[in-house]
This record gives sequence, C-alpha cells and structure tokens, in this order.
Amino acid sequence: MNETTHRAPRAPRRRWSWNDPATRALIYQVVILGLVALGVWYLTSNTLHNLAARNISTGFDFLHEEAGFAIGESMVQYSPADTYGHAVVVGLLNTLKVSVIGVIAATLFGTLLGISRLSKNWLISRLSGLYIEVMRNIPLLLQLFFWYALITEIMPGPRQALQPLPDVFVSNRGFKIPWFKGDAMDWIFGGLALAIVLIVLLAHWARRRQDATGQIFPLGRAALGLLVIVPVLAFWISGGSLEIDRPELKGFNFQGGLNMSPEFSALLLGLVTYTSAFVGEVVRSGIQAVNQGQWEAASSIGLSRARTLRLVILPQAMRVIIPPMTSQYLNLTKNSSLAIAVGYMDLRGTLGGTTLNQTGREMECMVLMMGIYLALSLIISAGMNVFNARVKLKER
Repeated sequence: MNETTHRAPRAPRRRWSWNDPATRALIYQVVILGLVALGVWYLTSNTLHNLAARNISTGFDFLHEEAGFAIGESMVQYSPADTYGHAVVVGLLNTLKVSVIGVIAATLFGTLLGISRLSKNWLISRLSGLYIEVMRNIPLLLQLFFWYALITEIMPGPRQALQPLPDVFVSNRGFKIPWFKGDAMDWIFGGLALAIVLIVLLAHWARRRQDATGQIFPLGRAALGLLVIVPVLAFWISGGSLEIDRPELKGFNFQGGLNMSPEFSALLLGLVTYTSAFVGEVVRSGIQAVNQGQWEAASSIGLSRARTLRLVILPQAMRVIIPPMTSQYLNLTKNSSLAIAVGYMDLRGTLGGTTLNQTGREMECMVLMMGIYLALSLIISAGMNVFNARVKLKER
C-alpha cells in the first residue's frame, strides 16, 4: 500500500506591485532613509569644507592636550596638568554622582509624597498637595538660585555653623558630616556591592517561593541583615584599618569628614525637590489606577492598609508608574546640566564650558557632549524597559 506524502502548501510568491500597501510602505521608508542620509552627508561635508577654508583645525586630538584649569570637586585625582580628556571624565563622574544620588532621593521622597497625598489624614494630604503644586510650577533654575543663595548667603560662617546632629555641621561652606577613612574602605564597598547583588537574587527567590507556596519571606529584614553583615565580613577578612573621620574646625574652615560643597548641595537639593514633585504625581496616579476592589479584597482577608499598599496595590500600580517614571529619571539627568548656574563643574561645565572656550573646538565639544548625554539617556531607558518588562502583566 503506497503512503501518500502530505506536503505543506507553498506560500504564495510575493509580487512587487505599487498597489500593494506593504510595497509602498517599504519604498517610502527607503526613500526617507536615503534623504536623511543625504542631508547628514551634505551638512557634514559642507561644515568640514567651511572649516578648512577658514584654516580651522578639526578633530578630537585636543583631548590629549594639557587642560590647564582646575576643577573644585573630583571623584578621581585631577590637576591642571592633566589632559582635557581627563577633565571630561571628571565632569562626567560629577554628573553621574549628582544624577544617581538625585534619582534615588527623588524616588524615595516622591513616593512618600504620592502616598501622602492619598492619605486619609486631611492635613498630610493637603500639605503634600500644596508642596507638589508649588514645586512643579517654579522653574528649576530659580530653585537652584534659591538653594545656592540660602546656603551661601543665609547660612552662618564656619565658626557659627549650625549643628543639627553630633559632628554634623551646616555653614556657608556647605555640609560637613563624619565619614570613614582607612585602607579597608575598598573591601567594605566591595562587600556592599556583593550584598546588593545577593539582595536582588534573594528577592527573585522570595518572589518565586511566594508564587509557589503562598508564604511571604521577610525580605526587608534579610536585606538589612545582608547590608550589615556582608560589609562587616569583608572588613574582617581584609584585616585593614578603619576609623571615623570627624570634621573639626581648624582656622577658618572645617577639616576632615565628608564635605558637600555649596555648589553640589544646591544642585542636589534643587533637582530632588523639583523632580520629587513630579514623581509624587506619577505615584499617585499609578495607585489610583488600581481598582478600588483590590483594596476591599485585601481588607476582607485581614491585611492592614500598609501591607495592602505594599503587597497588593503597588505591584499592580508599577505597570502604570514605570513609563512616566523613566521620563522623570531622564529629565533629572539632563537637568543636571544646569549645574553651571551654581558653579558645579559637571560634564556641561568642563566640556561645554571651559574646554570649549579654551580650545575653540565648538563642533567637537558639542558633538561629544550630545553623544554622552544620548548614551546616558539610552542606558537609563534600556534599564527601565527591562524592569518594565519584568513587572508588566503576563498574559496566559
């Protein structure tokens, strides 16, 4: 008996026709892409030709020349004898420092504002709403000027510095707080980084365990324990020294401790107070997007309002919160370029300010600065998109 072989029918051969919408769409895209490429080529060649006609040198070789200017704050060692490239790295690190700290602080404070605005306490709700409405409608640049003037003009000098906490001083020279010093600091920071990685892995395991068994793992206490135990173990293994460096008044200024300059403090306070108002509205809208029945269902099984918010409401609200929150993180990072207004030397100040004025390489500095800000924005967007993909609702 002969077996009949069943073959899958062949897909019809594509016919390229102007009447086919897909064909027209492809042709339009190719034409537009070609026009864009032609425009970029024309602008680039025309610019290079004009620069050559005026004997203006081009290229990024200036990054290897001696900078010759000082930078007040630096996370790495820097001197005027270093190159422009090293100065750009210092400015970039200063931008990253204020952006990372600002994002964390604005997220925490903004989340508190958003939850407070939905509080059943009339006073807390109205005060949160008043703060949000006021801060959102005052330009950021004016807020930076306000904070800088408050610190440098209103605060007393070092000899009359305010001391809100032991060994914490506030004056017109900025903020001085105790800090650690010793050769074991690298090990401690390494242990802290390891603890954060372990917390992320533990949170993933706890979520899978809860989905499988319904049992809630005390992640908060475990995370706090890891943040304390792992750095202490790293310090013990290193065998290095560690001591607390307390600020002390010597002469006309404080010595020792961790210094937060007026420029950095004003910029950070301005970015946090301004952005947190928008973050508060994002969090409020995300919580209100969750159906009221979720609150009632959680209350019916005995969950407190705080646990309902943490375990039921916020996980569902995250899919609404994350997309606009990404925009706020991008805005904070890009708004840090206003640092030049208060004298903080970030990427804009070093590359788009002093370096540009001394070298005369306007096009190169602008291209490099735009490329760096573009890369930072794409990295933030990519990270938030990955996080958004993990928390969004999964369809069965």
